[in-house]
Amino acid sequence: MMKSEIYVKDGMTRVGRIVKTMFDILSACILLVVLLPISIVIYIAIKREDHGPVIFKQERIGRFGRPFLIYKFRSMRLDAESQGPRLYKSGVDKRMTKIGKFLREHHLDEIPQLVNVIKGDMSFVGPRPERKFYIDQIMEKDDRYPCLFQVRPGVTSYATLYNGYCDNIDKMVKRLRIDLIYIRRRSLWTDIKIMVATVCKVSKGSKF
Repeated sequence: MMKSEIYVKDGMTRVGRIVKTMFDILSACILLVVLLPISIVIYIAIKREDHGPVIFKQERIGRFGRPFLIYKFRSMRLDAESQGPRLYKSGVDKRMTKIGKFLREHHLDEIPQLVNVIKGDMSFVGPRPERKFYIDQIMEKDDRYPCLFQVRPGVTSYATLYNGYCDNIDKMVKRLRIDLIYIRRRSLWTDIKIMVATVCKVSKGSKF
C-alpha cells in the first residue's frame, strides 16, 4: 500500500471556487428545464419495461467524507445487487434492462445528477464519487483517497474521459491517481475543457 500525504494543494483559487459553484447551480437549473421532455420520455420507458422505480438512489461518499445519495435513472433490474455490490461490466452486463443499456451507452442515466449539483452534493467537474465498499479496497493499495474529499465530486471528470469506466479495483486506483493530478492543476479553464470534451464525446456516442 502506498503511504503518502492526506492533503493535496487545490490548484483552484477561492474566487474560482465561488464562480464554479455559481456556474454549477445556474447551469444545472437551466439544463433540468431543457432536458425535461427527454426525462419524461425516459420515465415512461422505464415504467413500461418493468413497472419498477424510475430513479435509482445509492449512497456515495462526497466532500469532507460525508455520505450523500446520488440520483440516476435506473438502468438495471431490481435484483441487480441481490448478491452484494458488483461493478458494472460495460456491454456484457446481463443485469441491464433494455432501456437501461441504451441510457448507459448514451449517458442519459446521469441526468438526475443535476439535482445533486443543485443541492451542492456534486459539481459538474470533479472526481467521480464512490461507494465506501470500494473506497476501502482502493485504500488498501493507495491510502491517498481521502485527498479527494477536499473537493465536490463531479458528474464528469478528466479521469472518466481518459481512463474510462472502472470495472475493477486496479482501474479505480489508476483513476485516483489521475484525480489527484486534477486537483493540483484544476482551474476554471481546465473544467471548461473537460466539460467541452465530455459534451463532444457524448454527442458522438463515444463510450467511456
